[in-house]
Amino acid sequence: MNRHFPDAEPITGWRVFVRRLAYERAVQWSDLTETAATFVVLRIETASGCAGAAEVAVKPTWVGATAASLVCALAEMFEPLVRGHNLSDPRQLRTVLDAIPGNQPAKTLIDNACWDWLGARTGVPLWRRMQGRAQVPVSWAVTRQPPAAMAREAADMIARHGFRTLKIKGGQGMALDLACLDAVRQAVGDGVALYVDANGAYPAADAAGYASALSRAGAVMVEDPCAFVPDQGYTALQQSVNVPLLVDFGMTGVRDAHLFLERGARALSLKPGRFGLSDALHMRQLAQAANATAVAGLMGESALGTWAGLQFAAALPPAAVPAELTWFLAMREQMLDDVPVVEQGAIAMPDWPSVCERIDWAAMADVEVTR
Repeated sequence: MNRHFPDAEPITGWRVFVRRLAYERAVQWSDLTETAATFVVLRIETASGCAGAAEVAVKPTWVGATAASLVCALAEMFEPLVRGHNLSDPRQLRTVLDAIPGNQPAKTLIDNACWDWLGARTGVPLWRRMQGRAQVPVSWAVTRQPPAAMAREAADMIARHGFRTLKIKGGQGMALDLACLDAVRQAVGDGVALYVDANGAYPAADAAGYASALSRAGAVMVEDPCAFVPDQGYTALQQSVNVPLLVDFGMTGVRDAHLFLERGARALSLKPGRFGLSDALHMRQLAQAANATAVAGLMGESALGTWAGLQFAAALPPAAVPAELTWFLAMREQMLDDVPVVEQGAIAMPDWPSVCERIDWAAMADVEVTR
């Protein structure tokens, strides 16, 4: 049962941390190679003693910020603004944040921390508030490697965690992407769904042929074969292929979600770790109204950010492509002990209301940003 609390409650604590988490192996993304991921973590506490926390994975080519620039934006622009407003309505607070142009990572961090605070204050996890599922199906992303290595990883992750869907990272050239897809298919069999993310690697003129070739090879969806723009060209491209084209980095917010859906988009990658839960929930409503698939997308989350994303994913309708929220499995260390467990390709949702209470804050003391 929800506990009563006042409409406004003074913020008594605002703490920022920068933490790096090492990977099990070097990871080759489309635009960089990493051996560890950098996160900015925000913890907000109010007079009742309740606190909420959130993270943003900071990769400049993904979010347009470094850890230092994000920490500065939080201190100089957003902390003074948030301290004067109410946390109990995160959507309303998001409209206040949006009065400042840009700065998506800072807004995402604050928005998600406020939703986490709301869970702590009411004693009810967000997924229950939204009548979500207690079990969330998830997929695994096989990043760029030679075909044999990708096939070995795919088979190993299925054996360990029971995944029924794999996202294959493409963009290595059409012939090599097809070879990787074939190698993975040979390794995992026909009972596992596969789809490919090319990260916009190919010219628009080649996108239809690329997507069609992947579809013939068994891909159930193709993500960003080229750089998408919500125009007539996108409409023609989606109409020319028989698989959904999953829109990711061409969509920067709610407005773009509107535009792509108007242009006939059949699938959107919605990322609480990129857009914030408030905007992700708005985009989910738009997708449902347009009968488009909403996929809870990967944003390089640790276990901390994964729990926030899973709150959102639990409330999505079942789809051919499950939540991509398992990247924490690539990391050798975490910021909390309650790491999600993937069994038979799904994660069971917890009944604790706030991820903030699961973090070992004493262990975070050395990475706190002081002023």
